Amino acid sequence: MRFSKSNDVLGTTNRGNPAESSLCTLCRADCRGKCETWLSSLVGRKLLYPRDYGIVTAGANNTTHVGVSYNSLRIQGYAYGACGLNGNLTNNPDDCIFPNVDLTTEFGREVKTKARIPLMTGALGSTFVAEKYWDSFAIGGALAGIPVVIGENVVGVDRESIIDNGRISKAPELERRIDTYMRYFDGLGGIFVQLNVEDTRNGVAEYVADKYGDKCIIELKWGQGAKDIGGEIQVSNIDYALFLRKRGYIVDPDPELPEVQEAFEKGAITSFARHSRLGATDLSSVDMVREDFMKTVEYLRSLGFSRISLKTGSYGMEELAMAIKFATETKLDLLTIDGSGGGTGMSPWNMMQSWGVPSIHLHAKAHEYASLLAARGEQVVDLSFAGGFALEDSIFKGLALGAPYAKLICMGRAIMIPGFVGSNIEGALHPDRKEAVHGNWEGLPKGISRLGNSAEQIFSSYFDVEKKIGKDEMKNIPYGAIAMWSLADKLSCGLQQLMAGARKFSLSQVNRNDLFAANRETAQETGIRHVTDINNEAALKILYG
Repeated sequence: MRFSKSNDVLGTTNRGNPAESSLCTLCRADCRGKCETWLSSLVGRKLLYPRDYGIVTAGANNTTHVGVSYNSLRIQGYAYGACGLNGNLTNNPDDCIFPNVDLTTEFGREVKTKARIPLMTGALGSTFVAEKYWDSFAIGGALAGIPVVIGENVVGVDRESIIDNGRISKAPELERRIDTYMRYFDGLGGIFVQLNVEDTRNGVAEYVADKYGDKCIIELKWGQGAKDIGGEIQVSNIDYALFLRKRGYIVDPDPELPEVQEAFEKGAITSFARHSRLGATDLSSVDMVREDFMKTVEYLRSLGFSRISLKTGSYGMEELAMAIKFATETKLDLLTIDGSGGGTGMSPWNMMQSWGVPSIHLHAKAHEYASLLAARGEQVVDLSFAGGFALEDSIFKGLALGAPYAKLICMGRAIMIPGFVGSNIEGALHPDRKEAVHGNWEGLPKGISRLGNSAEQIFSSYFDVEKKIGKDEMKNIPYGAIAMWSLADKLSCGLQQLMAGARKFSLSQVNRNDLFAANRETAQETGIRHVTDINNEAALKILYG
């Protein structure tokens, strides 16, 4: 593993055990810090560099690369040249500076959706974490100019929504989520609404089309990297569990059984798990899946959606090929491929540990399959890679591994952390707002109070946000959204620096030759050449020239 619990160079510490992404395996909303992503949400790009400048030197400790993972890929640097400079910029050294690296991206077939940086959120659905911190996630995403995904089951679990015979007449939580994002949407980014089996039955697509027209991107869901069953939430209220059961969900244990009700009353059962259904259980062949998928996409287009995406999980090679091929044939705008190693709000733990294709293997095969279609003259669907991304170097690696098809990196847990941190700070500084923002702290931890005792002092990007929206509007911006801007700023700056070192000044120029594999096994599995092989031919020409 690349990451240990503490990083003396950055002054960061993981509360729990770090995963491949650098995040703790269990990320808590009430965490008092301070992993790299947590602290980046406050100090932003400052965390790109070793601490205590002027009295220290720092040396890398990432010299051993064992096994196949994104951490066994390394990033190329070059000693000459520059490409991809946009506008009036030239290859003059005064222009070839990292702040001039263009991080804007776009995806889509007929209608292009632009984003300020190549990031999007994971699906933030019916989990209570997504509901509680939605304002931070949505406003922060809109301000940063990245797409935000409303996940599955939001209407179905909303006790205030009204659904009669598959027709929604009221969906206040879904509307709140869309409206919150759109209030600060400036043309960069976009809001996705995801559909699963229950959402399709409940008429979510029809409701969104009627209410919002073509403002939203509709997303079909085949699966995710964290689990190979439907989505889950946990509820501790038996009345709510009964409500969900009547809404048609699977609730375990069944709250309608008398023995379960008695066990709950006695305290032997304290919570219920709500599950979604598996999709495509009535389809038994690839041809049947293809035909059903074509019909579904055609129907969504008939509702008026010009932008449609697909989210698939870490299934095997057959399903991966189906997703890429069918999404390409139907001219979808985006395909998100989520590998195992990704995150979750609630999934069976040992399922997360044991099922599915790891992200790097899945993404490498996605590139291979996309290249096969492109070689046949097909215009391959734009891709987004998900599954354990958190840092700027992993963004670069994912985009380069999937180039030229990968346009975005999808971050789930990492991009939620600033929402947690900011809300906790807001609640600590303003106790009257603590409940409303779901703050978890009684006061500021020492590590934060050293930065200051106001939002203006604590958040490195406070005045950047203020410049964008104006002083008067700042009172409506949750601190979690400011923290999200700070994290996005750190990731953006770090990505610009990596790209400048690779002499690539726009995302379209990044390619697989900008990576090398640190061990032979990784080279074999990914098709990325080993460190001592890549450019070796050019080296020999120099030596023998």
